[in-house]
Amino acid sequence: MSRRPRALPAQVPRAAAARALGRAARFVSRALPLCRAHTVEFFTRGLWERLVAPPPADVIRALRLAGPLARPLADTTGNAPCDDDMFSSVFCENSGKLINVHLFALAAKYYSLSSLGVCTPLEDVLEALKGNSQEATGIKPDEFMNNKKSHEVQVMSELVNSIANYRGIKQVIDIGSGKGYLSSFLSMQYNLKVYGIDSSDSNTSGAHERNRKLKKHWRAYQSRGRANLKSQSSEKADDRPVESEIKCKAISEELLNNTNSLQSQDQVIMQDLVPSCGFTEMATSNTRTETEADLVAQTQSHESKLSEEVLAILNVLPQDAVEVFSSSQCNWGELCEEEKVQRKMISLKSKERKSSESNLYFALTSCITAETELSDIITDLENCVMVGLHTCGDLAANTLRIFTAKPEIKAVCSVGCCYHLLSEQFENQEERCDKVWGFPMSQYLKDKGWCCGRNARMSACLALERVAVGQMLPTESLFYRAVLQVIIEEIYGVTKSDRHVGKTFSKSSSFIDYVRRSLKKLELDDSKLPDSCIMDYYEKYKHRMNELEAFNMLKVVLAPCIEVLILLDRLCYLKEQENIAWSGLVKLFDPVKSPRCYAVIALKKQSC
Repeated sequence: MSRRPRALPAQVPRAAAARALGRAARFVSRALPLCRAHTVEFFTRGLWERLVAPPPADVIRALRLAGPLARPLADTTGNAPCDDDMFSSVFCENSGKLINVHLFALAAKYYSLSSLGVCTPLEDVLEALKGNSQEATGIKPDEFMNNKKSHEVQVMSELVNSIANYRGIKQVIDIGSGKGYLSSFLSMQYNLKVYGIDSSDSNTSGAHERNRKLKKHWRAYQSRGRANLKSQSSEKADDRPVESEIKCKAISEELLNNTNSLQSQDQVIMQDLVPSCGFTEMATSNTRTETEADLVAQTQSHESKLSEEVLAILNVLPQDAVEVFSSSQCNWGELCEEEKVQRKMISLKSKERKSSESNLYFALTSCITAETELSDIITDLENCVMVGLHTCGDLAANTLRIFTAKPEIKAVCSVGCCYHLLSEQFENQEERCDKVWGFPMSQYLKDKGWCCGRNARMSACLALERVAVGQMLPTESLFYRAVLQVIIEEIYGVTKSDRHVGKTFSKSSSFIDYVRRSLKKLELDDSKLPDSCIMDYYEKYKHRMNELEAFNMLKVVLAPCIEVLILLDRLCYLKEQENIAWSGLVKLFDPVKSPRCYAVIALKKQSC
């Protein structure tokens, strides 16, 4: 008798998601002057005088008492539930200045994802997807990764595995896989066949090297476990001597067979399918690079007793089980059909030898766009789950577009980041109209011609929860940069430059040293600027540092509201599609550990 499929958790209706998006958009539209202001221009453009009416001390006090910076993050007013009309007097209708900081602070909380009621609890999703299935046991990611990455990988891999099991899928495609943290863990812990695709050759190669080193670490881990088992077998020889010996021997033979099989398979691995192209998603490699020292941790003390199930999981990934491929969407079209078929056949023969082992991780290099044909990159593409852990800029949006367009992709779990790298359709009207834009995605915001602007999207990357628990803003470095801007405009007459000062502050011993280092980076002659003149600028503005601090706190408080627009836009886009059975926003991570903590999740209808 066939088992009745489990029901998915309740989801936010399309109309409710659109209403929440509309409400948040109306508030953010009034706050856009604050969002779009750049702190570099704080003094040169007189931002405080133009945009904020109350004094800095009142702003900071109100934010800490009533706003998201209050501890705990909750409404401290004791009033009845808020409504949209309550916040109509936050900004002056004539000047657009912020005039009521208390209401501003309450509004910022009111229009956050948690308050809008548009998120599905992770526990509800896991309960619906898992049913009565057993939890996997095996490697603990915190033994091989830093705390942040371990937290992200453990939570997301459990969810992805639950989605795969729910749909009866064994293949996962990890877009923007970086050095393979999530991919390798999914393949090891959950016996899934994972293709990690990244635009950076160095990330792909790094994934291969990382797995090679990790395998050595796991073998040492395994040897200690086998020794423990052997010791335990001797102690219990009177009870079950034969069975213990057989089990240990079976584990050893399995490892030997895996190694021998690997050596023969290595002869047919293809190293490069097609020459790699430029970095379409350049930010992926820039923002997701981590040192191997974070990953290949020193051996720590482990429990003296290791189950045979743990040892079996340690065996599932051979030392060189990562195949490195290089593919390119932009070069693929230059091949004739005969060459395409020939290369596909060679690749299929290579992978055929490993078809019995589903728990492999294949690292590929490719430029992923909204028009990417996955079947050109993955020759054995089948029903799969597409995932992305902190995919940058447009890559997160393109992940969702590929999901809706490709019938083989049955589910998606995407956590985006780097909102400032999103392309916006209505930001630069002179650009060509046929481009696929990162924002907006939903027809709802497209119809309104909605535009955040780069500075506002940059603000959305700020980490409110970290500030709320005491991780302070870098006020002094921001102050240095704002005063430097005054100097280069007044002394050098430069208002725009393609050059940046970078991380000069951390290398500087004083404000004078900072200014001179920065001017050299900007290729401006500092010889005509005496130290006394530099210090005059410092003394002129130092009493206004509290203004800059208060201003940046306002931007931090607004950050979740801008993120709401981006995430709800993506959710509404999915709800506008006809082939989606379930879609939702789920808070996956602890926002203090991982500020970009929300996942956009969707499953297609079974008929698709």
